[in-house]
Amino acid sequence: MKVESFYPPRNFAAIPAEAASFERARVAIVPVPYDGTTEYKAALRGGPQAIIDASQDLELFDIELERDTYLTGIHTLPELQPLMGGPEHMIQRVYETARDLLRMGKMPVMLGGEHSVTLGMVRAFLESAADLSVLQLDAHTDLRQEYLGTRFSYASVMRRVYELCPMVQVGIRSMSREEHTFIKEHGLSPFWADSFDPSASSGHRVRDTIEQVVSALSPNVYLTVDLDVFDPGVMPAVGAPEPGGLGWAQVTALLREVTRRRRVLGFDVVELCPKEGPVACAFLAAKLIYKVIGYVTSQDPTPPPKS
Repeated sequence: MKVESFYPPRNFAAIPAEAASFERARVAIVPVPYDGTTEYKAALRGGPQAIIDASQDLELFDIELERDTYLTGIHTLPELQPLMGGPEHMIQRVYETARDLLRMGKMPVMLGGEHSVTLGMVRAFLESAADLSVLQLDAHTDLRQEYLGTRFSYASVMRRVYELCPMVQVGIRSMSREEHTFIKEHGLSPFWADSFDPSASSGHRVRDTIEQVVSALSPNVYLTVDLDVFDPGVMPAVGAPEPGGLGWAQVTALLREVTRRRRVLGFDVVELCPKEGPVACAFLAAKLIYKVIGYVTSQDPTPPPKS
């Protein structure tokens, strides 16, 4: 049989085998189909596979960067098997996976699933990098002490992260009274979504807001993107949509500047709920992942050659 008669393995972005091997890869895609603490739209476990499916139609040449990002090496791991004994067990599994990948010199990129598992990634990066801060793009602060009887809920993940390292929150437009009180008591200053709207009454300019975000970050950064940071007119397929979010150009402008001026060590994209929107939502998530990989790796000392 001729090998060329068959489709290649269904990896992220249908990357050719020579650039997708684990040995060569700079980046390791970690799909985590877990939604054990969600209760409103509990179909987030389908997010990673939907992103990988949609990514098959990505163009591998990045017009903005004028480079073939995939040449840096992007390997797609099998889905991480969920543990249903409680979210802390799944967080531990994610931590161990990310820790092992970092020890092997890979940059882990996690596809969620729900947001709670970000804590496992942050724990792993804190062991390997000094002076780490976390940049959270999200509609919600996720700062509850606990939710539905667990301190490790998707609604508590950033409270646990805040206990470990500094964080910067961007795109916020919804929170509980408990979270509002916590923010006031601890002197936190989230960047509200309307600070990215040049027509908003606040008078903020997007460029000024981006500058303030970058300045608030430490030299090493872990990035977590909850897709509900986007306006639901752009991204309806999320677990908890909120009106008034950011657009594609605003998010990419921010991430382009962050990756240019800070060292982004790894990232995740979470909370895609495929059944709540068209396939264009999964494609947006896939393109965002590929775009951020491009931004990060374009800062490498020796960028990959053009094909």
